[in-house]
Amino acid sequence: MSAALARSIADDNSLVDGEFAFTRENFTRIAALLHAQAGITLSESKTTLVYSRLAKRVRTLGLKNFDEYCNLLAAPESDEERGRMLNALTTNLTRFYREPHHFDHLRDNVLAPMVDKIRSGARLRIWSAGCSTGQEPFSIALTILSLIPEAANLDVKILATDIDTNVIAQGQAASYAEDLVEPIPAAQRAKWLERDTELGQWRLTAAPRALVAFKPLNLMQDWPIKGPFQAIFCRNVVIYFDEPTQERIWTKFEPLLERTGRLYIGHSERLGAISDRFVSDGLTVYRPIGQQRATRTVS
Repeated sequence: MSAALARSIADDNSLVDGEFAFTRENFTRIAALLHAQAGITLSESKTTLVYSRLAKRVRTLGLKNFDEYCNLLAAPESDEERGRMLNALTTNLTRFYREPHHFDHLRDNVLAPMVDKIRSGARLRIWSAGCSTGQEPFSIALTILSLIPEAANLDVKILATDIDTNVIAQGQAASYAEDLVEPIPAAQRAKWLERDTELGQWRLTAAPRALVAFKPLNLMQDWPIKGPFQAIFCRNVVIYFDEPTQERIWTKFEPLLERTGRLYIGHSERLGAISDRFVSDGLTVYRPIGQQRATRTVS
């Protein structure tokens, strides 16, 4: 078969009308790789989204088509490009104080009872798993600072992780456009944000930045994380996983929580088959029951 005929057949079988032919086989290979790498399940309704985000990579790499791109992704030496593919296809919808009842619950039920102990030297560890561009962990930080303004000088840390290295870098910069900081109460904005005149944005001050440590982490791989945590936020992350993967993730969180720790999940998420390991403590808030807690510590 000539190269021209092969191209013509590929164009006829393309799922998307675009610069490059994008066949069902291309989509299937990319979807399988994404699931293997990140646990994310893609339906064919996402075909146009996958094409639009990855066509830029095909063009940038100077490739002729998606067949070549899929072959590149499959190559053992292509870790860097697979990372770029993950960054392109992961969803990073977030905002400050998203699902605000969770931060009220954290303040009233986790932090308030610990204030005196934390001020006396007790440790506080919270994990924001799937932190995106940082609005969630910084919302946690501001919630802590509302009760303990000196928290940056105490044994208080928020671990913020995400599979997408691009959003990790944005979170570390801690700089946000005017419209993105609007959900932050005015009193907190005045106290804990400063104007970045060079960028025309707002930046979190040193105190909230000191509380948050950003790290890249793929939830489908080994977790170099100890514990225990007083709270784990994993919200609107596992909705992209199939049920067995969701169950595996929830199961791995459970021993990392203190006996009185809380797990905060997204409004459309459910614990499913492992719900008997937790008891409800509010709207999409859970406490572990009956399992031995992890006793290791994390700095």
